[in-house]
Amino acid sequence: MQSNQEIIRIGQLEIRFLLESADTNGELTMFEFFVPAGAKVPVPHYHEKYNEVIYGLQGTMTFTIGHQKLDISPGQLCFIPRGITHGFTNDGQQDAKALAVATPGLIGPTYFKEVA
Repeated sequence: MQSNQEIIRIGQLEIRFLLESADTNGELTMFEFFVPAGAKVPVPHYHEKYNEVIYGLQGTMTFTIGHQKLDISPGQLCFIPRGITHGFTNDGQQDAKALAVATPGLIGPTYFKEVA
């Protein structure tokens, strides 16, 4: 299994898939996403059919999950259950990067390319 080196750009955000649904028999997808300091980010949203886990790699992002705010820095993680409205910002001075895992693997590069 080899990770996809393609970077998908949505505004200032960058997304790179490491595992796609086809790699995991639909069990999960995994991607890195890069958010520059002060970047415009997507509006809060929710997913009906999959859960997400976010793991901080660099910098700090603030996630709002339902009504709870969480700062995610390197080594910290959060779980976003399906159906819960969530969003994120990078209001810090440092660029940020995180790893996202979605289960089951229903989201992929095609979705983000269409959004872009």
